[in-house]
Amino acid sequence: MRGAVAAGHPLTAEVGAEILADGGNAVDACIAAAFASWVVESPLTGPGGGGFMLVHRAGEPGARLLDFFVTVPGLGRLRRPAEMEAVDVDFDSETAQVFRIGSASCAVPGSAAGLEAAHRAYGSLPWRSLLEPAIGLAHDGFELTRQQAYLHLILDVILRHTAEGRRVYRKRKAGERLRLPDLGTTLERIARRGAGDLYRGELARAVVAHLRETGGGVSAADLRAYRVVRRRPLAVRFRGHEVLSNPPPSSGGVLIAYALRLLERLPSAAHGSATAMAQLAEAMREQSRARGGAFASGLYRGGLSGRLLGDQSVRRALARVRAVTSTTHISAVDGAGNAASLSASAGSGSGVIVPGTGIHLNNMLGEYDLRGPARPGARLTSMMAPSIALRRGRPRLVVGSAGSVRLRGAILQAVVNVLDHGLGVEEAITAPRVHLEEPHLHCEGGADPAELDRLEQFGYDLVRWRRRNLYFGGVSAVEVGADGSLAAAGDPRRGGHGIVVE
Repeated sequence: MRGAVAAGHPLTAEVGAEILADGGNAVDACIAAAFASWVVESPLTGPGGGGFMLVHRAGEPGARLLDFFVTVPGLGRLRRPAEMEAVDVDFDSETAQVFRIGSASCAVPGSAAGLEAAHRAYGSLPWRSLLEPAIGLAHDGFELTRQQAYLHLILDVILRHTAEGRRVYRKRKAGERLRLPDLGTTLERIARRGAGDLYRGELARAVVAHLRETGGGVSAADLRAYRVVRRRPLAVRFRGHEVLSNPPPSSGGVLIAYALRLLERLPSAAHGSATAMAQLAEAMREQSRARGGAFASGLYRGGLSGRLLGDQSVRRALARVRAVTSTTHISAVDGAGNAASLSASAGSGSGVIVPGTGIHLNNMLGEYDLRGPARPGARLTSMMAPSIALRRGRPRLVVGSAGSVRLRGAILQAVVNVLDHGLGVEEAITAPRVHLEEPHLHCEGGADPAELDRLEQFGYDLVRWRRRNLYFGGVSAVEVGADGSLAAAGDPRRGGHGIVVE
């Protein structure tokens, strides 16, 4: 089928494109690409993580968000879990971050259940055919790209934290081949028996037994109780389009919708100008105020319904969210007008790899401040925001990003660049970005120095980056032109890739 797919790794995108070429729809392509990402982007995602998929079906009103993010364990818990372990991750010579890992950091994973739920609701090709490319990649191996080798390097202290991790991963350089045969066997098992094996079968028993031995809190009851939740996405009007995104209990979509609503009230400014960058900076400042609970700025006056900033669940989501480091995103459209936008994460990874399975469990309990006792079974909040922009009910832009708390700004700027400034999707993604981190406005390399000088004259305290950097997110997006033409692009900041299938 004709279509387009974009992802954070060339092989992830190639698998999605192969599925489209074989007659699959956008959801099929997204599912198969997601399984491939478990292999080629294993530091970022996998069966031990969780995520979200936003789906628009051609000719049908509305859209649906499949929430398969992680949940709080504790059902059937018989003892207190062990303490989390703190490790330092050095991103470069000047930047480091402390991560909390170990079995006690593991929340209940949802990725496998979510992909199966998406296939049952929207898929057209056989389940096994969507896993076969990933199975082949896991057993045959693949060459590490420069960006993936860098991720393996900085996350080495987590990936090889245990004896099992050191067995599965060893230090590799770009161009070296990585095979993950245990993960390949797990994928084969899921292909034969379905995702339920990870929640009620042999894989579930392996996960629970290992966590019991190592002090984790995820029980058999937690896995059996896990359910994918279907939600109605948030919707906001922007420059003649309806932009859909992730609703509460997650907060990324709320903040993006809020910023778009603010920008909608302002006149368009020339792309790359100091005025355009200042508008983005002020929208980001209002996002931060909203996230911190300050709703009294007076810039927001309705228009998004009570589900947005006036809703108590939104306030809770904004107050609770913290950074998640490792995320990947896949966007897909097909010639029939279907669209799928998927974001997934395993946090920074817990360092806990279940022996013989290749399943690297998430560390989401270590990434989030739950602000008080959390009810077992409750969804954690997230900044991930898979999004779709519709024009007259048809897909115009399918977009999402990696990038921790900065992913919302990356998505916002991609949306504004396409829908407001009229840039093509590749130019929209590669264009230099800004990120407000009070009191500084970080400006990515590539911006016009004269316009940056004007920004400083406006009163902003700039941090001028010399070049483009993964710090500013990793967007994957596809677009549909007014004439039906397709385009796709992955973010060069993280080695992303886009493919159009004609």
